[in-house]
Amino acid sequence: MKRTIVLLGPPGSGKGTQGEKLSQELGFVRLSTGDMLREAARNGTPLGIKAKGYMDSGALVPNELIINLMKEKVASLGEGVGVIFDGFPRTVEQADALGEQIKVDLALNLDVDDDELINRLTKRRSCPKCNSVFHLEYNPPAKPGICDKCGAELYHRDDDKEETVANRLKVYRKNTMPLIEYYEKRGILQTIKGEGSIDEIFANVKKTVL
Repeated sequence: MKRTIVLLGPPGSGKGTQGEKLSQELGFVRLSTGDMLREAARNGTPLGIKAKGYMDSGALVPNELIINLMKEKVASLGEGVGVIFDGFPRTVEQADALGEQIKVDLALNLDVDDDELINRLTKRRSCPKCNSVFHLEYNPPAKPGICDKCGAELYHRDDDKEETVANRLKVYRKNTMPLIEYYEKRGILQTIKGEGSIDEIFANVKKTVL
């Protein structure tokens, strides 16, 4: 089984959902930069305050902020712990920094068409308390506007609104797509079509990981 996995794919491709399922079923520690940054922003930490402006506009948080956050997290984990990196690295510079800290066994790329991505993101609703994510069409909460897990009121993230989504995809194409070539050259890239039901996608993800 691959012990260190980088999840790649555009915003809305399902990295968070598939990463969570891998974590639950195979015992990996899932490190999501998005969740960590949003938590830092809610807590008003120096990193969170700096990052919030970038996230709200759909721009990438600067490499230095992300790398410092991830180095701290990796250093806190024990040896031999399986790790899933969700949302990191997003640039070649970040990939180089990650490679200095830990050996990556697999780069798993979820490929999804842009029209489907826009539909997924603009109809997504998030929980500010436990970071759970719902979708008005594919995965609605049992009670409209309320988180199934903790009962908090769901909200529409600024970076999931249509204008910002378009910018996020543009930023992804420019900055993150080179990572596919980066990991392909290292012989550890696997691409899976990220469309269909969550369970169908997960079956293919699991085969690749195992």
